[in-house]
Amino acid sequence: MRNFLLGVDVGGTFTDFVAYDRGQRELTVWKQLSTPKDPTTGILGGLQAIEARAIENLRLGTTVATNAILERKGARVAYVTTRGFRDIPFLQRGHREHHYDSGWIRSRPLVRRRDCHEVDERILADGAVLTALDEAGVREVAARIRAAGDIEAVAVALLFSYVNPVHEQRVREILAAELPGMPISISYDVLPKWKEYERASTTLADAYIKPVLHRYLRDMRGRFDERGITKHVVMIKSNGGEMTLDAAREQPIHLTLSGPTGGVVAAKAIAENLGLSHLVTLDMGGTSTDCSTIVDGSIAFTTSFEIEFGLPVQVPMIDIRTIGAGGGSIAWMDKGGMLRVGPHSAGAQPGPVCYGFGGEHATVTDANLVLGRINPANFLGGSMKLDLPHAEAALARLADPLGMNAEQLALAVSRIVNNNMVGALRTVLIERGFDPRDFALVAFGGAGPLHVSDLMAEAGIPRGVVPVHPGQFSALGFILTDARVDLERTVQMHSRRFDAERATAILKELIATGTANLAEQGYTHHLAVTRTLDLRYLGQNYELEVGIDFDEFTAANTARVWEAFHALHQARFGFHIPNEVIEAITIKCTVVSVAERLDFPTLPASGGSPQPTDRRRAVFEDGGFDTPVYDRAGLRAGDRITGPALVEEAASVTVLRPGYRLEVTAHGHLLVLAPGVEN
Repeated sequence: MRNFLLGVDVGGTFTDFVAYDRGQRELTVWKQLSTPKDPTTGILGGLQAIEARAIENLRLGTTVATNAILERKGARVAYVTTRGFRDIPFLQRGHREHHYDSGWIRSRPLVRRRDCHEVDERILADGAVLTALDEAGVREVAARIRAAGDIEAVAVALLFSYVNPVHEQRVREILAAELPGMPISISYDVLPKWKEYERASTTLADAYIKPVLHRYLRDMRGRFDERGITKHVVMIKSNGGEMTLDAAREQPIHLTLSGPTGGVVAAKAIAENLGLSHLVTLDMGGTSTDCSTIVDGSIAFTTSFEIEFGLPVQVPMIDIRTIGAGGGSIAWMDKGGMLRVGPHSAGAQPGPVCYGFGGEHATVTDANLVLGRINPANFLGGSMKLDLPHAEAALARLADPLGMNAEQLALAVSRIVNNNMVGALRTVLIERGFDPRDFALVAFGGAGPLHVSDLMAEAGIPRGVVPVHPGQFSALGFILTDARVDLERTVQMHSRRFDAERATAILKELIATGTANLAEQGYTHHLAVTRTLDLRYLGQNYELEVGIDFDEFTAANTARVWEAFHALHQARFGFHIPNEVIEAITIKCTVVSVAERLDFPTLPASGGSPQPTDRRRAVFEDGGFDTPVYDRAGLRAGDRITGPALVEEAASVTVLRPGYRLEVTAHGHLLVLAPGVEN
């Protein structure tokens, strides 16, 4: 019997599937139109292509949690905090998104003030109890929540609970008894870190989406059981690891960036395969574009993520920046008569005009079709025919007021969306001090390869990579990912009075918790532990992360940590202060179960110039060209192509602008080189 490891990426327009047959060591990929109103229907539709009982391990990435927050379709939440601190979610921080905009209004919290409740209790910064918890007051709060009638979840964030959680845990016990069945999130479980507003915001977000994810995952589990999909089913977390459906129901905040992580994980595998140390990833799908970096072979992680400006979610996640630029991004005219593209998207329903599902607004996909970059008879391998005349008509309607024709407007749409994506690339590169010339651009998603060489030219990136199966690349990453748990705890100590015993106890507790968490998911072998400390000089606002290689703090190894921080500060900022006090803010621990590595098949060698399978007119900035078209499935290792050229495959098209070159690697990846750049 065949056994499949299956990755499923539920996107805004398409749901992508990658199945790996462990026995045959073969990859199979396919796509299914997403069903945004009921994502599980789209998943089950795609799963009809494979026998249910052959699915040994199913890994799902989803945007359900993200969309619930962004679209403000979560639950009505009650917030419980220490007396005197109910306004923290509303005060937020003092910084403004637009400094000189007198009409700027800060983002709305995920809770209404009428639903914020205070209880008498107080724990000090050292964990000592100043005021005992008023349990009768907690029961009164429960009564008010019950009387409200439509509260669906509760978020609890008490002062200094990250040091001593005893009051928060007792509040949860009382509320659970008084409000049976009510989902409750406490900050000690969600984010045991300092900074009251960030901790409150993250805990509120967890509670806000918890009822939505409860319903979604319960329904999905039931429908999977009906189909006979009963083996290992997990969700992909924002850090690229996985969590069981039960764990996802308890802490759904870890699914905030579930979907986009797979592409970054897969890109890391490609980097190792090609010997590239610096990559910038660009995942352009139907709705959005996601960018991230891999530096010296390491994925960038962060806890500094904001749902909207001023609404932080500080759980560990892969550092991904998202903009509203995808194949479905709509072209439109603003009030000043200027052409704009995105961030609004046609999505899967109705989709671009050329899909023929009733869409009326021209999109990036319609523009690429009119420019000849997409073959209307070969979309999704020919399984879906595109309507070129209707796409031309939609673009012509926008073009008329500008004195342009449909083709000219299509080229303008392409250039605008490229400019939007270059802005995202600069955010993850130049704004962080990286030189784009040191990086290779890995372009994937169904639309990414269409824009790879244009983006290289605009952003000054000399090399690009279009990996195998770019249209399903994030789903591929799901089956490549390691099981991973990231944990952290604020400690607030400094170098002159460092409590080594307490720090050791916290570090060992984090390692034990992470190891146990993986064991609950069935992962007990090939474990690797990474430990770090967030440090800063006394009085600084931001920390540097310093790695440590021990489980027990001693005088000798703690002194080495301080020396390592001085050296890192010198390297990062150009100076250090040898005798200054160093604050230890947070202890972090990552436990990873290293997954089996997949063998990408190698291609037969060629080393020549392949023959095109077709020719058609394609439009570039320099004009229209009679452009050769190549079938990617027919390319061999060592094949070289010079642009202009189009390389077609079932789920995408790689567009090679004039003067750019392409080489096929041994494993079938397409290496794109700017003019004058050697491999």
